[in-house]
Amino acid sequence: MTRYFRLVDDKSVPERWHLKNPVDAEGNRVDPWQFDAGRTLDIQGRLFFRMSVPGAPLDFTEAGFAIPVIHERVKMLLERLNVPEVQFILAEVESQPEPYFVLNPTLLIPCLDEERCERVVRWKPEDERPERVGEYRVVDGLRIDPTKVDGARIFRIWGWPMLIVSGDIKQTLEREAVTGTEFIEVS
Repeated sequence: MTRYFRLVDDKSVPERWHLKNPVDAEGNRVDPWQFDAGRTLDIQGRLFFRMSVPGAPLDFTEAGFAIPVIHERVKMLLERLNVPEVQFILAEVESQPEPYFVLNPTLLIPCLDEERCERVVRWKPEDERPERVGEYRVVDGLRIDPTKVDGARIFRIWGWPMLIVSGDIKQTLEREAVTGTEFIEVS
């Protein structure tokens, strides 16, 4: 059975950069939540990321609101692996001449395994957020049910939109020494 991993930004990299939320070509703030939707986005032009903390560039970074930003090298790796369930949105990172991209997974899969998670809390009526009742509020010790993934290799989890990658994607990123990645098993 395929193993799956949450792909996160490795915050332990010394003297690394940290990126702010993106802006568009006119400098207008871009809605960061759209990157959690698990669908192809219609973004005109390139996005621009400024640094909140200058430092060493990374091949993989989560900008504000966990937006995955990848170097062109990572894009080429994923294209070579023929990963169809992603969209690459052209981006520019402050003071970097190389192209970067937002990695936008276009699949949102209902595969959270509540029984195997350490703790799952849903919004309740008494939380006074009627628009959120029934949605996940807290998920600790995240686990997914791989039988519900149907072979997807990069996706977000419906209801708790963490970025998930298959074991072969993890192995490739590690073998190619992609900087900035940390993997947490969820299968």
